[in-house]
Amino acid sequence: MVRRRPDESDIRIRPPRSTRPRSKDRPSHKDSVSALVVTVDRGRTLCRTESGVLVNAMKARELGKNSVVVGDHVNVVGDTSGNEGSLARIVAVQPRRNSLSRTIDDAGAFEKTIAANIDQMLIVAASANPEPRYGFIDRCLAVAYDQGIVPIVIMTKSDLNDPHEFLKAYDALDVKSFATQRGADLTEIKKVLQDKSSVLIGHSGVGKSTLVNALLGEVQRATGDVNDATGRGRHTSSSAIAFELPSGGTIIDTPGVRSFGLEHIDKSRVVSSFEELGRAIARCPKNCSHDEEMCALNDYVSEHPERTLRVESLRRLLTSSSQPLI
Repeated sequence: MVRRRPDESDIRIRPPRSTRPRSKDRPSHKDSVSALVVTVDRGRTLCRTESGVLVNAMKARELGKNSVVVGDHVNVVGDTSGNEGSLARIVAVQPRRNSLSRTIDDAGAFEKTIAANIDQMLIVAASANPEPRYGFIDRCLAVAYDQGIVPIVIMTKSDLNDPHEFLKAYDALDVKSFATQRGADLTEIKKVLQDKSSVLIGHSGVGKSTLVNALLGEVQRATGDVNDATGRGRHTSSSAIAFELPSGGTIIDTPGVRSFGLEHIDKSRVVSSFEELGRAIARCPKNCSHDEEMCALNDYVSEHPERTLRVESLRRLLTSSSQPLI
């Protein structure tokens, strides 16, 4: 059988989906509600409005993937009642004043933002089990100086080992530090956290969640033990989450990390945070790494031996990242 070739009258033309002309204008969302992002988990975001209502929301598609993190101030529309089953929509993320990020691998392949709009970084390390590491704390300090965040070191499990000898390495940096243990009086730490937005960062098993529960006065985060075979902690927190402190302020607990890449760090900002070394650094040769024979800091240390530890601290921070100093 010979099939007849269709002529133009046989061709089907699909009607347009809409007869309305497409507008370039976007909604202004003047009725949006301001809110703070409390946690982000599996595509859903929990926000706290300015009136204190917890609202479940999803991101508008145009915001893109990974555009919202804990600590962000956002604009929300839709059902902001907070009732069970309600769902609002995040339509805008307000500009961040800073953020806490880490590079997933040292090749700089992927930068992950953990939290935003932070006043203080609580670097939590255990006095023992697992053993504290200078390298990790140095990397956290570099991030803090880069983003203008006040760093505070908290040593947990001080009943297992006295951490004061370990903490001497940071005396020259004037970094505030605390030693604590389970059941200890946290009054001084609570004073530092009052009316501030603080984020906890540390390896798994160092006691971050235990510390959060003690600060809140109730169990909010699951806790776990350290694996005796590997010396590493078990992940008990799968996502970052912000809690309101009873005395005012916000504390953000984050999942335990096992690596903290710094390939996204601006080293010049780390250097500028050492203000008293500025005049000496200005005499350094072009593209000086600040840890070489011709570095002006060598003469500075000879003239000011009391600043030796301070210079050593700067050099240790700068070597935390393989990025060149520009």
